[in-house]
Amino acid sequence: MVRPEPPRPRLQPAPPVAAVAPMSTTAMVAVLGVVVGALYLGSEILIPLALAILLSFALAPIVIRLRRWGLGRIPSVLAVVLLLFMTLIGLGSIVTTQLADLATNLTTYEWNLRTKIRELRIALPSGGVIERTSNMLQDLREELQEVTNPPGEEAEGEDTSSGEGEPVKPVLVRVQSPAPTALETLRNVGGPLIAPIATAGLVVVLVIFMLLQREDLRDRVLRLVGGGEVARATEAMDDAAKRISRYLLMQLIINVLYGIPVGIGLYFIGVPNPILWGCLATVLRFIPYLGPVIAALFPIALSFAVAPGWTLPLLTIALFVALELFSNNVLEPWLYGASTGLSPVAVLVAAVFWTMLWGPLGLLVSTPLTVCLVVLGRHVPQLGFFNVLLGDEPALSPEVRFYQRLLARDPDEATALAEEYLEDGSLDRLYDSVILPALVHAEQDRLRGSLPRAAVEEIAEDTIGVIEELEEDYLPSDEAGDAAAVSLKPTSILCVGARNGLDEAAAAMLTHLLTQRGAGARAVSRAEISGRRLASLEREGITLVCLSYVNPEATQHAQRTIRRLRQHFGTEVRVMLGMWAADPSPEAPRELLAATGADLMVTSLRQAVRQIIEEGSPEQPEVEPESRTTAA
Repeated sequence: MVRPEPPRPRLQPAPPVAAVAPMSTTAMVAVLGVVVGALYLGSEILIPLALAILLSFALAPIVIRLRRWGLGRIPSVLAVVLLLFMTLIGLGSIVTTQLADLATNLTTYEWNLRTKIRELRIALPSGGVIERTSNMLQDLREELQEVTNPPGEEAEGEDTSSGEGEPVKPVLVRVQSPAPTALETLRNVGGPLIAPIATAGLVVVLVIFMLLQREDLRDRVLRLVGGGEVARATEAMDDAAKRISRYLLMQLIINVLYGIPVGIGLYFIGVPNPILWGCLATVLRFIPYLGPVIAALFPIALSFAVAPGWTLPLLTIALFVALELFSNNVLEPWLYGASTGLSPVAVLVAAVFWTMLWGPLGLLVSTPLTVCLVVLGRHVPQLGFFNVLLGDEPALSPEVRFYQRLLARDPDEATALAEEYLEDGSLDRLYDSVILPALVHAEQDRLRGSLPRAAVEEIAEDTIGVIEELEEDYLPSDEAGDAAAVSLKPTSILCVGARNGLDEAAAAMLTHLLTQRGAGARAVSRAEISGRRLASLEREGITLVCLSYVNPEATQHAQRTIRRLRQHFGTEVRVMLGMWAADPSPEAPRELLAATGADLMVTSLRQAVRQIIEEGSPEQPEVEPESRTTAA
């Protein structure tokens, strides 16, 4: 018996999402000002919260892995937090022991420091910069003493003579405060330690709570921020969590791979307490920019005091320089990759901004917090300026960058951009994806009236100059196909720039691609097909004429030009129409062929080369005879 199929649940239509009106510039600046003020005023609350969020991002993958292995939620969280703080306590005890040992031995290094100072004093020439600076400071101090206590003026409260002119010895007054009580001593000593301990305790409680309530907190943030667009909000949260977790993990790996060689290298060099300096280098590198400098400063300063010679300091400096170069140029590009999505300038600006708001802790959390802003900019259209200002993606596409260099009359930089693109791309991709779209941008600006004709010709001239530079590096290939060498004789293809200099630049690119494949192609300017000069254009051996148009609306001009070319060459020479900015849909070529009377129609340089070289002599597309007659 066939069971009846259960009724399928009907999907309820989602409630319409209200369109968000774009925010004006004034309102955006006001909102940003309010947010920055709130961050500054609420730093005492927001700093522990930010630290807890970052730690939860770093520890969440470990908690998830333990839960997948069968450990419960609460045991997983407690185990991870306990392991973290046991590690921190172990490192703290090691650092404390090493610091105590260092403090005990500092007095034995005094003689070496005095020796080095005397050597520097002897080595520096008399009257040098240091000596002149020291004398200047001494003179300034004497001048200040004369201003504060000029000669002849008696100090306040002193009377050197009595009424009868006899000197009176001043009475020495000493103010002595009572000895502090035990409670005052405890307050003075323990007061500065209470705030960091309280902050650390609050961070621990928040981390445990966030890890335990991770799913519930995520749902509440989605409800609060996502609104009706749950998919976009979920994608943004997953992107931010993935980037921050990967950044913290990679930062930890890099710091460990930096701190271990520091400790080993200092041990063999002979700097005391190498374990201390290796641990400090590992921890301090979490602080951008200043951390590595501080980590290297202490052992380098100690190396000056340990031995009387200069070999030890030089070896210590060389060790840190070599490790920094290896870490910055090998480890970080290899491990980081696209983990943060921040540009180097954004990292520097973020470090300055968060340090001014929250002090040293702001410098520590600057990069992860800026990653969150970039993620918001990628997924929230109203905050897209964050992604533009801080993201590592290029602000302009390659074709727009190339066009901007042409507008700035900087052909050298345009050539450099082209060569940079060719490091990973091919020549035909460069022409089709970068230079040709840049010419299309110029043509569109010309049609809108924002680019004068003289500027258009200058852009075309510079583009042809770039192509000529590339022709020197990309000569005709020796591996051109035999079919092309047999069927295409020298100067058998004419690439014509039809209307303006931009069309001539496009024709020059097609000529370069054809000649590189071994075809006999020559670029023809618009002046050679205009008026009476068309009669002097070569006919012998010409099998194909390719008309280049950057403007896809130049249909009537193409129709007139093709009619004149057929009168000059006859019907045996085929005409290819290159509409480089036309719609590449299947219907567009048929309509343009019918309207212009061309034999072939292409929309990209690669397509043109493929039809001419790889396909030999392509068959003529089927076009209704009456349409061809009408077009002619």
